[in-house]
Amino acid sequence: MANRDLQHYNNAATAFRTALNTNVITLSMNFVEVNGKVKEVCSTRVEKYLILTQASRGVHGTVIPGCAETFESQSQSRGSGESSRRFRDRHQKLLRFREGDVLALPAGVAHWAYNDGDQPLISVSLLDTSNEANQLDQRFRKFFLAGNQQREQHSQGQEGRGQSQQERGQSGNIFNGFDAEMLAEAFNIDTEMVRKLQSQDDERGFIVRAERFQAVSPQWEEEEQERPQGEWNGLEETLCQVKLRENIGNPSRADVYNPRGGRISSLNSHKLPILNHLQLSAERGVLYRNAIMVPHWNKNAHSIIYVTGGSGRIQIVGNSGRSVFNDQVSEGQVVVVPQNFAVVKKASEEGLEWVAFKTNDNAMMTPLASRLSAIRAIPEEVLMNSYDISREDAKSLKYNRDEAIILGPMSRSSRQHDA
Repeated sequence: MANRDLQHYNNAATAFRTALNTNVITLSMNFVEVNGKVKEVCSTRVEKYLILTQASRGVHGTVIPGCAETFESQSQSRGSGESSRRFRDRHQKLLRFREGDVLALPAGVAHWAYNDGDQPLISVSLLDTSNEANQLDQRFRKFFLAGNQQREQHSQGQEGRGQSQQERGQSGNIFNGFDAEMLAEAFNIDTEMVRKLQSQDDERGFIVRAERFQAVSPQWEEEEQERPQGEWNGLEETLCQVKLRENIGNPSRADVYNPRGGRISSLNSHKLPILNHLQLSAERGVLYRNAIMVPHWNKNAHSIIYVTGGSGRIQIVGNSGRSVFNDQVSEGQVVVVPQNFAVVKKASEEGLEWVAFKTNDNAMMTPLASRLSAIRAIPEEVLMNSYDISREDAKSLKYNRDEAIILGPMSRSSRQHDA
């Protein structure tokens, strides 16, 4: 692991635990080496779960109760002049993911991931416990099916605050708490296998190196084939077959693009319908050097911004009209923007990149400047009286910027100044 990558990971992990100190939202981050595997994790309390993958590629498995084991690995043997098949393993479907993919997980599902790329995999997760599926308290819990979670709790010590002594003392997976003889009978296995299942002597934590990993999954070419529009009959979109992945890193699929300023890609429930169930969405932003994303507010969502590259300045203004945040940000840092608080971003000379998780499946923003702004929608007379300005100044306020959401840099000589 490169020192630079490790430092960014450590900085981000610390920021996640301090920047978002709420009772209902948790941010977490995993750093998985090449050939590393995140063991099975069952989050039975969290309905709202979004995972952003950064760098590398891999395989992700989600275990949904009651769904068929539709993937089969096989070997072929020939006999009597005919080809015969002998199936070795069956499991639920697997998804391939790559950089820029967003994975959405419903409540109570077990999941795992494997990094089969050529560089470390970084994943950033948003977990929200404010949902009807959560019938416990608002503290997020992970239930591990494999591995020993003690190492994770040690590295994320602040998440352990509020746990009882009994909970902290029992830091294994869920099988660890069962009687060995009971498990041996339930699985029809010997006691030595039970010890393995309970991970009693396993100190590797919940991320392990898997040198031999041959679970079957479709190739990108097969998986990327999309069914023509109009062929869905309404019965096929069951939980077993629902789409769980969408990419927001492809520049050619940007929703907003300014060749002088940058681009914005949004992921909402119109593009990934399961987000309607999760009530979450995501945004990927790229600002070129010295460009600005217009001042705006999110009318129906909180926004959790994770800086993925470059640096810049972010300013946030609250309902009192005072600045509540005004600082430089860089890769690995997290900034939280509450609903209706106004925010503006400006890139530095090296540009600025971020991903924002939003707590609404169709988050809507209202720009304060530019062609689509609230200011432009207001009559000149209202602006003149509200700000005590002339008609000419009101026109300048409304029409001096004709771009949409991303504003390219302006030279000092081209800026409007007082007459």
